[in-house]
Amino acid sequence: MRHTTDEDTIMKIGRNDPCPCGSGKKFKRCCLGKKNSPLTAAPQPSVAQQRLSLLAEVEKTQQAALARQYTLRSLGVFIFLTTENGDGWVLEITEMDALQVAANGEKIEVEIAEGEETIEINWSHTFRIHNKRFETTAYSDNTVTVHDGYPAMRIKKAIDKARARFPKELLAKVHLSSDEEP
Repeated sequence: MRHTTDEDTIMKIGRNDPCPCGSGKKFKRCCLGKKNSPLTAAPQPSVAQQRLSLLAEVEKTQQAALARQYTLRSLGVFIFLTTENGDGWVLEITEMDALQVAANGEKIEVEIAEGEETIEINWSHTFRIHNKRFETTAYSDNTVTVHDGYPAMRIKKAIDKARARFPKELLAKVHLSSDEEP
């Protein structure tokens, strides 16, 4: 599935997100509204820099999974999850696709191809939150797995928060059909 790397999709910053200037403060308490902040003075990231951000997040996710640390982060339409048992996932909120990037503390090699304006990810699963549990369905053989112990309701809250940041029209344009591919 292809994703656009539209600046609004990847780089949108929420008021309560950590400030991208690196201060450690929330964006609303730091650079939001400042005329001379590093964010307004700095040029906007290019498409290539945005792709590097996605790949960097995948790498961070794999490293946290190897260290068996729980993390839950979002970047645009992506949620990055790691569990204390060493699993790592990239979740996409528009079509509920998932890519497992680590399992039981072991890194999984993933396929991510990048073009000038698109990112193509070879998704391994779909996912859903059902009966307050995180479930995945493998694309390879339609095996459904219930991941007991995953923070399903926190994942749902992160998805809802990420979806609320974007107009429905923009979320509908994240995926390109095969006849729209560049």
